[in-house]
Amino acid sequence: MTSPVKTQWIDVAPGFGGYLALPPAGRGPGLVLWQEIFGVNAHIRGVAEQYALAGFVVLAPDLFWRGGPRIELGYVGADRDRGIQLMMALKSEEIESDIDAAAAALRERPEVGGARVGGIGYCFGGRLAYQAAARGRLDAAVAYYGGGIQQKLDLAPAIACPMQFHYAGHDDHIPPAAVAAVRAAMAGAEVHLYADAHHGFNCWDRSAYRAPSAALAHGRSLTFLARHLYGA
Repeated sequence: MTSPVKTQWIDVAPGFGGYLALPPAGRGPGLVLWQEIFGVNAHIRGVAEQYALAGFVVLAPDLFWRGGPRIELGYVGADRDRGIQLMMALKSEEIESDIDAAAAALRERPEVGGARVGGIGYCFGGRLAYQAAARGRLDAAVAYYGGGIQQKLDLAPAIACPMQFHYAGHDDHIPPAAVAAVRAAMAGAEVHLYADAHHGFNCWDRSAYRAPSAALAHGRSLTFLARHLYGA
């Protein structure tokens, strides 16, 4: 059976590409999907198609393009180490430039046609969704276990769009105090905690995958995005 979701790689800016997934209707609100440190790999492409099936025009920008096009990494060992190195090599101004370029490219797509644009991200990408919201590039944003958000709470007052956060109850990278700090700084935002889950619980390719938490978080994310991007 042919998938109703059409996908392709597109140019976001010179040298900077992204994976575009179109919904069955061919058009809809935009959704920038920010990757983990493992690149726009099979899982991220699968998530793009998952949200495209829900009616969103999804763009997953290839954030490691300066290190090489379309880098795909696994989750352990040397691949994980390389992902960390690639993330650490990114300069703040490069991240900000890519955030702006990706959001602008998606807004300009004819398939979005002036509709609202949101963002969703996982781990490293969760922080980028938060930063994109603070830069005023999104109409709504969702961050899954966003690493480092707790170090950037000075950006919270700049966020005018609705935000939703998802955290694991057992996370070696984001302790309970960090979640509490985000909750306090983002008063009024949705903050969901999955007590039995670990960091990376949404990724079906990782050992930390926990289907009940992933399903509940996905349902909450869809409800939130539908409300704020469709206006439903």
